[in-house]
Amino acid sequence: MNVESVFEHMIACVVVGMVATAFMDMWAIFLKHVFGVRPLNYALVGRLGLHAIKGEFFHKNINMSQEMTGELMLGWVLHYLIGVIFSAVFIGLVDELWFHEPTIYLSILFGLFTVLLPFLIMQPAMGLGIAAAKTPLPNVARIRSIQTHCIFGVGLYLGGLVYSFLF
Repeated sequence: MNVESVFEHMIACVVVGMVATAFMDMWAIFLKHVFGVRPLNYALVGRLGLHAIKGEFFHKNINMSQEMTGELMLGWVLHYLIGVIFSAVFIGLVDELWFHEPTIYLSILFGLFTVLLPFLIMQPAMGLGIAAAKTPLPNVARIRSIQTHCIFGVGLYLGGLVYSFLF
């Protein structure tokens, strides 16, 4: 792979990942304004990251852990960075032809696969248990996570369309 194709690959990962993550955020805004569903507090993601830098990887309850300066900003940065990383993995798995004719099925399937990160890593680290088992309404939390990651998959598809249109 030459430098030009590596650069194109990186641009594709960023464009697709940013579009997919932004689409997921627009979905959260829609749910908030239409149905009153409270969106994820990305300050908690940032708090998790800042505590991890200090060597604290697991929390009994992330809400009760010490607040840290810059946690909201870091949470949003991590949110979009994770979206770009997920898109890089997805793009690495699909054939280059996907950009010429993106398919929604592969995108949604991969989006559903990405729910494993919060279920198996982030939620347990935040003290919420595997797949939100320690939350007051675990099945509601699980359904929301699955729904959100399905929407992320739709966003991957839309990101593929945007990339194929622009490039």
